[in-house]
Parts: sequence; C-alpha cells; structure tokens
Amino acid sequence: LITPETDLGLNEINSVRATQDGREVGEINANIRAAVAYNSDSKVIGTLRSNGILLANVVPEGGIISGSSSVMQLDAWNWEDAAYKLDNGIHFHVPNLSAARGGRAAFLAQLGLGAAPQADPLKLAMDRVENVRKFFNDAKAYFANAHPEHVNVKFESVKGLFNEMEAFPNVNWSLVKKALRPQQTFFVHAETIKEIQVGLELAKEFGFKTVIIGGSDSWKITDYLKENNVGVILGETHSLPLTQDDDVDQPYKTPYLLQQAGVLFALSDTHAESRGMNLMFNAGTAAAYGLTKEQALSAITLNAAKILGVDEITGSLEKGKDANIIISNGDILDMKTSNVTQAFIQGREVSLDNKQKQLNERYKYKYGIK
Repeated sequence: LITPETDLGLNEINSVRATQDGREVGEINANIRAAVAYNSDSKVIGTLRSNGILLANVVPEGGIISGSSSVMQLDAWNWEDAAYKLDNGIHFHVPNLSAARGGRAAFLAQLGLGAAPQADPLKLAMDRVENVRKFFNDAKAYFANAHPEHVNVKFESVKGLFNEMEAFPNVNWSLVKKALRPQQTFFVHAETIKEIQVGLELAKEFGFKTVIIGGSDSWKITDYLKENNVGVILGETHSLPLTQDDDVDQPYKTPYLLQQAGVLFALSDTHAESRGMNLMFNAGTAAAYGLTKEQALSAITLNAAKILGVDEITGSLEKGKDANIIISNGDILDMKTSNVTQAFIQGREVSLDNKQKQLNERYKYKYGIK
C-alpha cells in the first residue's frame, strides 16, 4: 500500500516542538527537500508498516511553495536508504479564497470601538498567488541564461517542473534524440472549486504536469480534470462535507464519482491522530459507497504509484517490478478482519513489529493477561 501524502518522518509528537521538522518559515521554499529531514527511526513508521503501508510520499509544509516531496520506503537505516524516488514534485498551497473581512476587529468596528480592517483577504490571497507566478517567470528567465552569473538554488529546485524544450531555448534540441519531459509534478493543495481553478490556471500557464491534493470539490469539475489529464489525491475520506450544502456522505462517495468520470485519483489518510494508519479503511469506506473492492484497492496501490511517478517499478504485481507485497489473512479494506501477517519491501521480508504492539505485550505480561 502507498500513502500519497504524509508528514511521516518529519513530525513525531504534535505536542513536543523538538520532534517537529515538517514546516519551514518563509513564503517560497522551493529549495526545501522533505527527504533530507526524513527520520527513518520514527516510531510512527512501524505502525504504518504493520498495517501494510510500505511506501509513503513525504511532503514538507510551510509557505505557499513548501518544497519538494519524495517517495520513501518504510524499512531503512537512514533517509538515503529509504529514498525510493527523490524530489518527485513541488508543492503549491493555494491560499484560502473564501475568506472575508471579519473577526474581532470587524465586530468591534460595528460597535464603534475601533476602525474596520482595511485589508481585503481575497486580494491578499491573490497577491500571494501573483508572487508565485512572478517566481516561476523569474525561473524561466534564469533558465534562458545558459551561464548564469550566480546559481539560484530555488530556481534550480524547480527545473524539473518545466518542459526542457521551453525552459532551455538555447539548446539545439534537434541534436537530442528524445526531448526531455518534465521530471517533476506540480502538486496543488486546494479544496474548493475556486482554489482548484486558480491552481490549475497557474500550472497551465507554465505547462506543468499537475495533481490536485485535497480536492473536496473535485467531483464538481470532473470533465475539466479529465480533459486536462489532472490527477487527484483526495483528502481523508472519513471526514465531514466541505460545506453545509453538500450531502452528508459526500466525502464517502467522491471517489466513486471520480472513478465514473474517468479521473485518475488516489486516496490518503491525513488525520492528525491516525497518521495514515487508516488508509486502507478509508478505501474500504469508498468501496461501500460505489467503488468495487478492486477499484478501492487500486486507489491506494497502482493509482497512487501512477500519480507519484513510480508505477514502472511498483503499484501492482507484475514481472520486472519491485516485490513490494503484503499478505493478509483477512480483508485488507475491512477494519474488523484486516490482519497483515507478512510484508516484503523490494523482495526482503520486513518486521511488522511496532511500539504499540510492544507496549501491548509488556502490559499483558505485567498483569498476567494471556
């Protein structure tokens, strides 16, 4: 199984600041790499692995451009050992576009106890988006210079997003046997239609290969997503509807609506407490609301591999692919019967032990429970 969006290995205990390394300061952090901060000794990793999750796309946070994610395998000595696909994409967090003037300052102004806030939240949000557009335009100008005077680390970090025939106009591409395609994906974190559209328009302007992360409203624009070959990593299925007007079971049936429309999608589990452990059960709920079990399983295996760009080496049982395999003596999508008994990463059997199991055995022994 593959969890396509997680802070695994970056944040350990939410209440202990010293164990959190997933968020950077600043607005445009294109040069930040999640991989180098990944802690392969995290106690959380074992809990996911014992549930059958063997690969994770680790995503940094902080700023409107938060940096690059990497796919990591979950049985390793260090981050280099864990690296499965490095820097597979850059993450763009679309600002909240549904904000309006309000809050305590506006309330006090209505009572005549202060001045009304002058800033327009929507304008501020769009100004941040314009800063991102300027950043990518500057990056293109930087790439147009065959020999820049100074190396710009942030620009170099997003080089893989661009179609190199456009980004490097000084190269004689007639001498190159095969034009290089974009090597990175532009991951757009957005929930509402308005936010999704802003992200897609920006990506289309620069010709980026795009995937939506979150996508609560993605079911409303499936035709556009399919037409533009945009994949979706849905947020947690076990959640409330985005708005009061949505059906109460909308998060459960959104995967089925995307499947029916022919949109490539994957499922994730971003709950702050479960930390991804319930990924397969989110898929099970989607199966109860329209998907077949095969489609639900694909949403956390092959579909996720395709979206993350690792489908040539994993995601399905095929000759030539890595032997990333789990064996369960129950239905992996059913929380009552799921019981992973063996797991293999790249052909080697890995431990299914974790701290929770160790504590369980410790206190069973203490109190004489068999």
